[in-house]
Amino acid sequence: MPRQLEGCAPLVRLPANSVDTHMHVYSPLYPQQTPGPLIPADCPGLDDYRLVQRRLGLQQVVIVQANAYGNDNRCMLDALDILGAQARGVVVVTPDTPESELVSMHELGARGARIMQLTGGAVGLEHLLAVNARIREFGWHCIVQFDGREILGHVPLLAQVDNPFVIDHIGKYLGPVTPESAEFKALLKLLDRGNCYVKIAGCYESSHTGGPDYADTAALTRALIAHAPERVLWASNWPHVSQTVEGAPDDAALLDTVCGWMGDDETLQRVFVQNPRELYDFS
Repeated sequence: MPRQLEGCAPLVRLPANSVDTHMHVYSPLYPQQTPGPLIPADCPGLDDYRLVQRRLGLQQVVIVQANAYGNDNRCMLDALDILGAQARGVVVVTPDTPESELVSMHELGARGARIMQLTGGAVGLEHLLAVNARIREFGWHCIVQFDGREILGHVPLLAQVDNPFVIDHIGKYLGPVTPESAEFKALLKLLDRGNCYVKIAGCYESSHTGGPDYADTAALTRALIAHAPERVLWASNWPHVSQTVEGAPDDAALLDTVCGWMGDDETLQRVFVQNPRELYDFS
């Protein structure tokens, strides 16, 4: 079964200059890197994403380094070079990444570094402060993903970051939580510090009630937006590599569902345009 790239447009009409803040690209030109996961068999690439982007009514994009490529950023940097000013990138940086490489990646549009604490990640939380120290002079930020059930143990480390950072995937609570759970309240307290953002993406990865409504992650998202709308981002998480091609969500239907959690047009403008354009330095 081929990956669905085209189809009916979403019912919602996104505001102009909407940004997708998290997707991945693949290319047969670059090999998988251990310990990352395998590259998807159909190797979904930039041309495929452009069809999805057009279908959803998106103008700008943040390409996030795929775990499959480890710290080999070449595939996503190639995509940045092609897209130019309409794209930004989140790369993998280690404490030993040469300064000249950081400069080169910045010129291509890199604006963030990925910290992945889950299986297959290239750089984990133990390197967060060292990586952040390397990138902050460029105005970059760290994008952090971990199992949200462990957030209480990570708060002391995250609180040491005093420049912007992003927590991925609605906190990525792999066990059931509610807006009243201590683990979720810890996320709200991080938002209250004024430098933490949270990304609404990949709800199907952590929802226990399931689609098409994702009622549990919907409740968390609504609580985040009510608490700190200026700290919320949205992303497609395309091409949904944690799912089978057959089991991947329909991008248009998922976008309509998520937009239904936003509440009003002012929130859509903030989440899809204002917040990401400021954070990712889009002109």
